[in-house]
Amino acid sequence: MSKQSEFSKRSRSIAKFTGNPKCFALACFLVIAWAVTGPIFHFNNTWQLVINTGTTIITFLMVFLIQATQNCDTAAMQIKLDELIRAIEGAENTIVSVEELEPHKIDELKQKFDSLGEEARIKTTKFSNSLTPSNN
Repeated sequence: MSKQSEFSKRSRSIAKFTGNPKCFALACFLVIAWAVTGPIFHFNNTWQLVINTGTTIITFLMVFLIQATQNCDTAAMQIKLDELIRAIEGAENTIVSVEELEPHKIDELKQKFDSLGEEARIKTTKFSNSLTPSNN
């Protein structure tokens, strides 16, 4: 197994575990236990350093873990959307892999599709209004 696939496998399992309510409860328990031990340690600097260091390290590592799983999820979703676009007859296949274009090209496509959406809303409104009986 490659290092990349091992990392992906581990990051997904860690992300799944940390997104679990039991993990949240464990984190709450640890914070409460830390707070309860304050009087025992006379609220000294070492006592404060334990929670500060622990939460900083966990937060730092979780940022990279979350980004790795998000990148994988986004890529998978893009592939699925590209397949749907490709498979639908009459769809504009030029937007397959649009996420790879330069930002200004994406802006141009967005404007084009915004215009198409506005035209569709106008047609729908006109059609809906034509079905409504008038009160004359």
